[in-house]
Amino acid sequence: FIGNKKMKNEIWAYGLRNPWRLTFDSITGDLWVGDVGQNDYEEINLVTKGKNYGWNIMEGMHCYPTKNSCKKIGLELPIVEYSSKQNSNCSVIGGYVYRGSRMPSLQGSYIYGDYCSGKIWALHYYKNKSPNTELLVNSSLKISSFGEGQNGEIYILSFDGNIYKFK
Repeated sequence: FIGNKKMKNEIWAYGLRNPWRLTFDSITGDLWVGDVGQNDYEEINLVTKGKNYGWNIMEGMHCYPTKNSCKKIGLELPIVEYSSKQNSNCSVIGGYVYRGSRMPSLQGSYIYGDYCSGKIWALHYYKNKSPNTELLVNSSLKISSFGEGQNGEIYILSFDGNIYKFK
């Protein structure tokens, strides 16, 4: 927004509700955000400069509140969403783009989880192609965050006080 007279110079993007971990891909520089929804949907956004990610007009890819109609013109919709009302899900925990060597099939995939269900997914995303989400782990962990080692391997932080190696 630098140079835009209507916006402050320090605003880079807007319309996120409750980003719960953001990270830059160490290779591409892309900015990934897990954004916690209000009532029904959790979302993953690929954030770019100057975009409006829709909160509080949208929750995920849906009008908010759902009983209202809304205009999506000018809004950047998430790459993927999932229901926080199904399968014990409640709150997205953003992660990292996998750049390790132990799991070559996940190379370049965005890894994220859910606090309540303990599920961990890989988002396989390639620009101009439909995203594909793969459930990797169905754990009993209360995931609070993810970490990344110098070698690109991912770690899972849980409210049980432990740090787990993602493998």
